[in-house]
Amino acid sequence: MKSCRVNGAVIDLLNGVRGDMGEILLVTGSSGFIGAQVLRHLAREGERVRVFLRPESQERALPEGVEVVRGSFDDRESLGRAVCGVDRIVHLAGVTKAFDEAGYDAGNVMPVKNLLEAVREHNASLKRFLFVSSLTVAGPASEGTGGVSERDTPAPVSAYGRSKLRAEALCMEYAADFPVTIVRPPAVYGPGDQDVLQVFQMLAKGVLLSSGSAGRQRFSMIYVDDLVDGMMMAARSEAAAGGIYYITSARSYSWDELIAAAKPVLGFTSICKLSLPKPLLFFVATLIGAVGSLRGTPALINRDKANELVQDYWVCSSGKAEADFGFRARTTLAEGVAKTIAWYRQQGWL
Repeated sequence: MKSCRVNGAVIDLLNGVRGDMGEILLVTGSSGFIGAQVLRHLAREGERVRVFLRPESQERALPEGVEVVRGSFDDRESLGRAVCGVDRIVHLAGVTKAFDEAGYDAGNVMPVKNLLEAVREHNASLKRFLFVSSLTVAGPASEGTGGVSERDTPAPVSAYGRSKLRAEALCMEYAADFPVTIVRPPAVYGPGDQDVLQVFQMLAKGVLLSSGSAGRQRFSMIYVDDLVDGMMMAARSEAAAGGIYYITSARSYSWDELIAAAKPVLGFTSICKLSLPKPLLFFVATLIGAVGSLRGTPALINRDKANELVQDYWVCSSGKAEADFGFRARTTLAEGVAKTIAWYRQQGWL
């Protein structure tokens, strides 16, 4: 039996039984779109999994055999129990909406700092801390073909991106104590996602409403199964220790390519493309953000988020991930779009 001590209490791992059944992985943010897919992936692989859940989170969707530790990221005792004895940590928890920089720091920086501190105190033998960051840390690329690489200096254009950059810096501060790897996904789509769903809902009605120049914009996307594969490869690769990686599709896409992939599945015959002028978008976003502030709920879009939407090239390269641990996205855009739309229809979302 393996155990560890948190605040004077001895904690038995996974109900006191570990034996020789392999590694234990801790996943945070498991109730989110990507986190749920990580759990399904690990369940298929027969991995032993622990999740860190807020007290109000539901357990209904968890795969059988997953151990649950409940608590908050400002509770040192529950964090100690969560990290105690695990071999690898996949940190996905965070926020994508907040009122200001302080709100993003509370959701994206403080949890990382406290989790890293808990590992330093209770699990010095951790094999890997995988932090799932974001392409927004890098900021937009200057062109739409090669995109940004890990060598480029980060230049985030939003409070969300800046908070993720601060969290990355914290991870690297602890890299001398235990192995850390950072991955930066671009836009992620697939069954369960509700962000790209809005695009397909528009296309199904024969409309594409975009921000900025739809004719010029290009973006990296990755199907969620491919992202999870890349994340777990990075979490286990010795070559990836201490590294930062973009986990993305092999090439970028245009709006016309996304429309072409969706057309045979959705069955629309023509598309009316509407591009919101930047001044109008910023005006509307500022107004919506102000309403959200008055209601006490962060809005889906505000002026800060609009600054992300108007960029031309949210593009990155997965070349380093392929070179260091052999990652290459397998799902074509047409395949991924078809699977995603089929799932939306099964759920009655589309």
